[in-house]
Amino acid sequence: MAASQERQTGRRAWTAAAAAAVLLLALLIALVVINLQTRRERGEAAAWQNHTLDVLLQVERLSSRLSELQRGQRGYLLTDNLAYLEPYRQQSEAVPGLLDGLRRLTVDDAGQQARIARLSILVAQLQSQLEATVQLELQSDRAGAMALVQTGQGERTMNAARAELMRIVVTETELFAVRDARWRALVARSAVLNNLLYAAALLVGVAVVVLIRGAAITAAKAREAVLAADALARSRASLEVEVAERTGELATANAGLRAQIDRAQQAEAQVRQLQKLEAIGQLTGGIAHDFNNMLAITLGSLEMAQRRLGDGIDSKVAKLIDNAIEGAKRAAGLTARLLAFSRQQPLVPEPVDANKFVGGMSELLRRTIGENVEIETVLSGGLWRTYADAAQLESAIVNLAVNARDAMPGGGKVTIETANSHLDDAYAANHADVVPGQYVAICVTDTGTGMPPEVIERAFDPFYTTKGVGKGSGLGLSQVFGFVKQSGGHIKIYSEPDHGTTVKIYLPRWLGAEPQDMVSAGETVLPRAVPGEVVMVVEDEEFVRRMSIEALTELGYAVVEAKDGETALQLLGGQPHLDLLFTDIVMPGMNGRILVDHAQALRPGLKVLYTTGYTRNAVVHNGMLDAEVAFLTKPFTLQQLALKVRQVLDGGGINRRV
Repeated sequence: MAASQERQTGRRAWTAAAAAAVLLLALLIALVVINLQTRRERGEAAAWQNHTLDVLLQVERLSSRLSELQRGQRGYLLTDNLAYLEPYRQQSEAVPGLLDGLRRLTVDDAGQQARIARLSILVAQLQSQLEATVQLELQSDRAGAMALVQTGQGERTMNAARAELMRIVVTETELFAVRDARWRALVARSAVLNNLLYAAALLVGVAVVVLIRGAAITAAKAREAVLAADALARSRASLEVEVAERTGELATANAGLRAQIDRAQQAEAQVRQLQKLEAIGQLTGGIAHDFNNMLAITLGSLEMAQRRLGDGIDSKVAKLIDNAIEGAKRAAGLTARLLAFSRQQPLVPEPVDANKFVGGMSELLRRTIGENVEIETVLSGGLWRTYADAAQLESAIVNLAVNARDAMPGGGKVTIETANSHLDDAYAANHADVVPGQYVAICVTDTGTGMPPEVIERAFDPFYTTKGVGKGSGLGLSQVFGFVKQSGGHIKIYSEPDHGTTVKIYLPRWLGAEPQDMVSAGETVLPRAVPGEVVMVVEDEEFVRRMSIEALTELGYAVVEAKDGETALQLLGGQPHLDLLFTDIVMPGMNGRILVDHAQALRPGLKVLYTTGYTRNAVVHNGMLDAEVAFLTKPFTLQQLALKVRQVLDGGGINRRV
């Protein structure tokens, strides 16, 4: 009888332990299933992000093909050389396939499909207009072909197609932001589920050990009721020690797994951010050259019209021209900001005393941010010099000050501080983009509304803004970010809601010789040519070339023109006297840098001034303008052209901005 009761007691203990273990394992399995589902959804969200990037890259390819198509048509019309027709035909045949690819990529988006439909009509019109001129030229009807070109229909259609492409880009960029937000939410949910899974695993392990050991103790007690109380106490103590050891081991393993997952997630987020910035940067660079050429034509033509109309111009007409010039300058500024974000602007660095620089900006900052905001500067003694592009640094500080002002609608205080700073190995280990070393820090602090963590995380994304419609382009902080990174520096935001914001810019310390202070002449009168000075203008875009020739002629220079590098070298052989070679960098066939190498081999000491709206590492390397290079960024004003040409001819203007 006693033996039977012992067996029943033992069976009940083991049954209870097994049931509890099964329930806990079921909970663990449910959490695993939920976590796997979340991982699958996160993968789908990442795939949609990549899909958006594919659309942006397809748009960039299509934009490049259209530009090459137009260049081939113009090359044939201008030279009557059949060699231009082969690339023209190739681009013409490639365009429909790219449009079909774009349609397939956006088949899920009715709005984009509508834009692509309009774009297809414009592309068909453009191809028809270009083909009409080519056919007339093939039939030896050059007058008819040029008459069609002069109507401007092809140029207007191309501009409309580019505008439609930009609408597609803006829509895809906004869609990317939505998909990026969903992916981040899934990553956060996955992290929570991982924590629950680790906790459940820990609970199951501890519970199984406790339940099995408890069942064993119960069975042993039923079989060995005669054992002494001290033996039972020793058994319980041993169990507690073992459970504590197991718990410690599981906790250590859990902490290690969580650290690995955190590192993996951080690496994944950094890679995705770099991919996003690279895709947008490629798209921006691909169309910046054409945009800047169009703006150069617009801005230069308006200024020339304004000068030739003189003081007798009707005030209303003068106002309209002023408005058009201001609009062109703003468009050029927007393109410059996009290039700054994509780190494709040519920087002209020089040693900078940040204390003098910030002190000299006081009046500009007061005019910019208004009277209801107090400005205080705290300048560090013994401050090192830094090495940066002064114009871009000024733009960065103004952008930060304007953001600070907008964060204080009721007024407040902005503090600009300078300091020497050393970013050590420990700091660099937590910030993948930082190289340990000595930096000059410029900090802009406001007493405004501050930013929550989710806004800080996206603050440097292009087109992202928390301001109302029409109150910000979302490119200010992106421009600052691109400039700092391109300069080899680091930028960090510290902020809390309702406790203000501090943005710290770290720029590398300058360890070279102390520079001599440069005094700006501040000229307002256009410097003109010395009688007999000759300038050769090399530009593949006809209208930009015409505008440059008109401007230089207005300044009193004799001008020789060439439509490409090969033509320029031919003219150079028969030109008895030449003072300056003014050449575009990005040209089909021989680019500006190669042209200059050949030209200076023929005429050692020939002075050169480069110009472009977007350069592909011809005179810019690692983001910095090459030494001993004179450079003028498109679009440029007549004043900027006059100053730069005069500086180069007089022996200055090398590697400096006008």
